[in-house]
Amino acid sequence: MILTPESVAKIKEKMGKYPHHKSAILPAITIAYWQVGHLNEEIYKEISKIINIPIVEIAEAATFYTMFPKEPVGKYLIQVCHNISCALLGADSLIEYLENKLGIKKGETTSDNLFTLISVECLGSCASAPMMQINDKYYENLTREKVDKILEDMKKQA
Repeated sequence: MILTPESVAKIKEKMGKYPHHKSAILPAITIAYWQVGHLNEEIYKEISKIINIPIVEIAEAATFYTMFPKEPVGKYLIQVCHNISCALLGADSLIEYLENKLGIKKGETTSDNLFTLISVECLGSCASAPMMQINDKYYENLTREKVDKILEDMKKQA
């Protein structure tokens, strides 16, 4: 069993707040993600058993959202939006800059397990492109200088 008794209890508590167990899928995968740091087939199976919803429905929800990585990631998950607004305002250049700065390619994690870099579809901040999300925080209207400051601050916190 991957999920702790505390996580299972939280999931069951969330289930009790909804008239249909299916409504507890997103809260359940969120709880699992915050405990484990990523999601996978084994976690989907556990959630499926807890809330009595077919595993395929758990997997469908989990794979729809980019905020739930499907394998272990670094302490800071950098998600750079590459959708049209961000692309037009420099997302490709930003991704290339981050790859060079961090010494990794998209989909990779730095050797110190501090940063994982991915690109994702729209993060819903088109008016402030280019932008990225690191863990659960948005960084908008990015420049190389802003990116340098953000990364330095995170290294200091690590």
